[in-house]
Amino acid sequence: MIMHNIVLFGPPGAGKGTQSQKLIAKYHLVHLSTGDLLRAQIAEGTELGLKAKKLMDEGLLVPDEVVIGMIGNALQKNKQAAGFIFDGFPRTVAQAESLDRLLAEHGTNVACMIALEVGEEELVKRLLERGKTSGRPDDQDESKARRRVAVYNSETAPVAGHYARQGKFHSLNGIGEIESIFAQISDLIDRHKPAATEAPAEATREVKA
Repeated sequence: MIMHNIVLFGPPGAGKGTQSQKLIAKYHLVHLSTGDLLRAQIAEGTELGLKAKKLMDEGLLVPDEVVIGMIGNALQKNKQAAGFIFDGFPRTVAQAESLDRLLAEHGTNVACMIALEVGEEELVKRLLERGKTSGRPDDQDESKARRRVAVYNSETAPVAGHYARQGKFHSLNGIGEIESIFAQISDLIDRHKPAATEAPAEATREVKA
């Protein structure tokens, strides 16, 4: 079956988590977060997970090939999925190129990349507000919050250019009513649907979350 794969981008606090859940429910997509994949592979004690844990224990970054390998495993495990939503990945042009190659090997590709744009002051306000309940220390320190936003902005611009050259990059205002933003995202996704993406009901029920 033809998969419908979406890259959802946005700085911390832009609302990716909220919109991801709504998109998963509407389009029967499998959510792929590299952080979740790393934790799952480590918990399962897989070869990739053990390699990643060793690097992380040494304070080193997990190399792209390990992350791509984990995504490849997820694609293999979810062959009947209607598609995937990549949350916060790829973060570099090299990762984007690797993802393109991996998806091509599975006979599919990225349909579109959607970035939720929110100004720094609003993001910091949201993160500090979230920090009151999230328990995350980087949501409770203003300097760390600003640093996270700055890192996102510096990393994302080249990736946006990669997908823009393919005619797949779209930027949306991330401030407003949740349902209004969701409607705009849905419209973009519908416009980028590959041919014959409508999966039979039997297939969508087999999606592994």
